[in-house]
Amino acid sequence: MLIVVFLVLMTENKSSRNLWAFSTFAATMADGAHDFVEDDHHSFRRQEVVFASLNLLLIGALLALDAISKYVRGKPAASIVIVLAVGFLIQSAHLIWLRASPATSFRGKRQFLTFWSLGFNTILAFVLTLLTIKGDTAYYALMLLPILEAAFRLDLPGTLTVIALADFISFMGAYGMKFGEYIEAGALAVIYSVMGVLVWLLVNNLRAREASFVRNLQELERTRQQLLADEKLAAIGQLSRAIAHEIRNPVAMISSSLATATRPGLDQAEREEMFAIAAKEAQRLERLTTDFLVYARPRPVQAAPVNVADTLNYVATVARAHAANEGVAIDVEVDSKLEGEFDANQMHQALLNLVLNAIDACRRGDQVKLNAGTNGNGSIRIDVVDPAGPIPPEIVPNIFEPLFTTKQGGSGLGLSIARNIARAHGSDIVLRINEPRRVCFSIEIPAHGANQSDS
Repeated sequence: MLIVVFLVLMTENKSSRNLWAFSTFAATMADGAHDFVEDDHHSFRRQEVVFASLNLLLIGALLALDAISKYVRGKPAASIVIVLAVGFLIQSAHLIWLRASPATSFRGKRQFLTFWSLGFNTILAFVLTLLTIKGDTAYYALMLLPILEAAFRLDLPGTLTVIALADFISFMGAYGMKFGEYIEAGALAVIYSVMGVLVWLLVNNLRAREASFVRNLQELERTRQQLLADEKLAAIGQLSRAIAHEIRNPVAMISSSLATATRPGLDQAEREEMFAIAAKEAQRLERLTTDFLVYARPRPVQAAPVNVADTLNYVATVARAHAANEGVAIDVEVDSKLEGEFDANQMHQALLNLVLNAIDACRRGDQVKLNAGTNGNGSIRIDVVDPAGPIPPEIVPNIFEPLFTTKQGGSGLGLSIARNIARAHGSDIVLRINEPRRVCFSIEIPAHGANQSDS
């Protein structure tokens, strides 16, 4: 595309064609301006490579045009070819050095490299224009890249200085020629000025927006951190109130029972009943504190290949005594060869909490089902199903909150602990079904060998 643009510049003398070509090139560069607004060594190196590559292409195009003009206008002066060839070699060496140098090597060299690039093209354009003075010349086009580079790198006065140099070289190329050539040089000076200022404004606008985006992101990050801190404080406050409420009740019962038991005139049977109440509430308090420690300080997961059928049958066996007291049956349905990757002890605890909750929700004669099977995504889904549904919709959003319970004597930590265990395994517990006579809690665990097969 660049060659086409410069062919137009070299072969046409119409200002309108020049304006179209420069405008097209400036628009192309402006579209890519967002690639050059990062202020780091890698970005600067990319900029240098791009400018050096375009400059090499430009000098090569001018050499090619001189070769073509040999068959149209006659052989070009040897001095021009030599200057262009030397410029091409110098620019090639510069580009090779840029590509071979690490980005960190540009630290402290930005200003030098910028002025070297600007000076190299300016001198080359000046020498070539001087050699072709009072004749057809198009080497003022070499000032295109210095103007663009100045717009990217320098402030507005610096950019205007480079534009003034380009204008001077353009008018120098028209020296001693017809008045129309001065008009064309003036039009080219206007194009240079508009292009340079427009690109400078565009790039600096992008830099200002980038700086604004960075400030906004920093402010958002500070706000997020503040919200997280406030949320943690709110959660701690809510949990503290719930713990205080849960602890206060058994402590109050223990205190009142012991006070009653030590009252004079109380017979032995009543005194033993008070001691039994105090002991029961002490056990409840111990269970609550144990559950809270498990919730607050979960153990790290030690995943290993485990037979899922053995896990579900173990959980069912442990829960059958409680199920028998409640008149509830437990049924297990799982492939005996199914294996998963999980921490067996932690998964026992999570599933046991789900099964005990299901048993407590059932009526006598109901049945709790433990099912497991593979999913299409390489995981195993375990379902705990009971016929005690539905859970009231107003309660569903709170069922996994710590210390939230609707069960008499419950700690409200069973589902929270189970969810923490599931999440530590990279999964979660979800209420998959909640409808009349059917409630299903599901948990997914990795299948044995799933990671290896995926990789």
